[in-house]
Amino acid sequence: MFKRLFDIISSAIGLLILSPILIVCMIILRFSGEGEVFFLQKRLGYKNEHFHITKFATMLKSAAVMKDGDYTVQNDPRVLPVGKFLRKSKINELMQLWDVFRGKMSLVGPRPQIQRVMDMYPPEFDVVLEKVRPGVTGVGSIVFRDEERLLTEAIDRDRCFKTEIVPYKAQLEMWYAENASLWLDLKLIFITAWAIINPNSQGVMPLLPPELRKDVNTFKGAPQTT
Repeated sequence: MFKRLFDIISSAIGLLILSPILIVCMIILRFSGEGEVFFLQKRLGYKNEHFHITKFATMLKSAAVMKDGDYTVQNDPRVLPVGKFLRKSKINELMQLWDVFRGKMSLVGPRPQIQRVMDMYPPEFDVVLEKVRPGVTGVGSIVFRDEERLLTEAIDRDRCFKTEIVPYKAQLEMWYAENASLWLDLKLIFITAWAIINPNSQGVMPLLPPELRKDVNTFKGAPQTT
């Protein structure tokens, strides 16, 4: 109950304070690119029910059916010019505060995925969204805040995503679901803000048990050797 109350109050305040930035973004997007302001996409949410996530439009409308539709890499040709700045600054994610306010998401939780990506997760991950709402930020989001670069540099992009990134994300989010608390959420919100200012920060690692502390820069999707 306290978590939901915190989400309602925080998202309402956030939307109010950020409204000048949000309005400017809406105007710029309306008169640039393809004229789309919002990107709505079906994701898996709380209780494993689908909902439509709200973001600012940063990519071509046909992006999902183009090559690498499930992945976004650095200098992705599907990203619109204004979209590059919005994605880099994470401003494109701010409209998810509306999803938090309406109860579809939380400020902190596992990132909501499309069904195709969720199908790559291990079966035991299903219990996570039974316990917690998906979040705007979270331990997985912080650890993989530079996922686009990782996939760009990967030897084998599919292998990197499916056999390294997804399994580790699942472990991180299952850990969060088991240890979720308002105090942990506050820590993760602070670490998220610090990571935006200092992208090289490893501030989230001390929160994790030793067995979950990994260097994601080693994730390259290299073939297994025997």
